[in-house]
Amino acid sequence: MILPNERDSRFMTIRLGRTLTDSEHHLLALWAADCAEHVLHFFESVKPSDSRPRVAIEQIRAWVRGEIKITQSRAAARDLKGAARYAAYAAGQAAVVAHVAAHELGAAAYAIKAVKDSLGKDEQEEASHKECQWQRDQLPDAIRDLVLDDQRVRNHLCWFAFTC
Repeated sequence: MILPNERDSRFMTIRLGRTLTDSEHHLLALWAADCAEHVLHFFESVKPSDSRPRVAIEQIRAWVRGEIKITQSRAAARDLKGAARYAAYAAGQAAVVAHVAAHELGAAAYAIKAVKDSLGKDEQEEASHKECQWQRDQLPDAIRDLVLDDQRVRNHLCWFAFTC
């Protein structure tokens, strides 16, 4: 489970009486999409004809552009294991950021799990640290502090993926 029992009000929009602006919400969605897309090759190498995760990522970007109103993640990974499964989960988490901004961390955490699971035990720690750092390097300044604090707060819920 990547979401806490109590929702963090910093990830609730102004429309709900909280503080997250539409611009910040869009940046969170785009960052989540980037994290998911960065590991999508793990899924596509196992299921090259299954476009559902890629479509999920495209949908969240279309939502940011105002082209669609509703996005849904799809269960593309039920019959998979390992890196391919986690890459599909990352795409699904990215796709639902439009509905719940706090899913941004799920996309990132699952992307790190995909990288980690794609390698042997000896390489996993270094590779997961590199992926975590790559993700942090992609963060726009406007949401950087918010996401880094969210990683600190929810790291234990995300398999300590953000210890990098």
